[in-house]
Amino acid sequence: MRGDNQSFTLGFILLGVSGQQQQEDFFFILFLFIYPITLIGNLLIILAIRSDTHLHNPMYFFLANLSFVDILFSSVTIPKMLANHVLGSKAISFRGCLTQMCFMLALGNTDSYILAAMACDRAVAISRPLHYTTIMSPRTCVLLVVGSWVVGNANALPHTLLTAGLSFCGNKEVANFYCDIASLLKLSCSDIHFNVKMMYLGVGVFSVPLLYIIISYIHVFSTVLQVPSTKGVLKAFSTCGSHLTVVSLYYGTVMGMYFRPLSSYSLKDAVITVMYIAVTPMLNPFIYSLRNQDMKAALGKLFSKKLSL
Repeated sequence: MRGDNQSFTLGFILLGVSGQQQQEDFFFILFLFIYPITLIGNLLIILAIRSDTHLHNPMYFFLANLSFVDILFSSVTIPKMLANHVLGSKAISFRGCLTQMCFMLALGNTDSYILAAMACDRAVAISRPLHYTTIMSPRTCVLLVVGSWVVGNANALPHTLLTAGLSFCGNKEVANFYCDIASLLKLSCSDIHFNVKMMYLGVGVFSVPLLYIIISYIHVFSTVLQVPSTKGVLKAFSTCGSHLTVVSLYYGTVMGMYFRPLSSYSLKDAVITVMYIAVTPMLNPFIYSLRNQDMKAALGKLFSKKLSL
């Protein structure tokens, strides 16, 4: 019997981060603390950029979009985890599981391509400052963001459709706190060889932005080393530190999760997913605001306006 006839009437059990009640209570409190900070922090970044005309440039346009994706990224999984814990349930429907997986794949890929667009922006600003406004025109920036969303969704759709066609006739316990594609494939009683190949192809597509980011920063570093006395270049280069920190946090945890054989996945890996699903989106606003004077000034103006109302 195919998965679309059998599994849609059933569901899955989300084992959580550790599977042990005391530790799950800890992660519930942790997520209950992290999620509001993630929402408020990223929303403040978006509002500050929108309200301050000095930040109406490509770098902050991409940052606002990254914050928006991070809000959605966390919201796909954390509220469900919190609700299940409060209700004393670990269940999720098959349709709900597929929807969650699809959004996670789409948003994760979109996030990575926006990070690549930010690297492109910094590379152009430093290596070709005189042509920066021409190259990074508003039209180009919009196309880069739209392209990120298109590629992200295009990469997620095949995996979702292929997973929907699988049969799940035995164990329904997902070794994670959300419906992760690797965990679902391990539960299937169908032939998953093609699905696994497609998953690693998707990992390859996901890695393309990282390769571009590395190449961009090699170019940035070589340019800065050639003109170390140029104040404008050094100021532009200083903004790269925040971006590199975010890229390292995001790709470091994702690579630790997916750049290995499917047979090695287990419940203990759910702790890794906490980093890139919950912790990294929470830290992004702090990383970009604490190391950026323009962002600090915009946030200060935003708070001043709110207090004066």
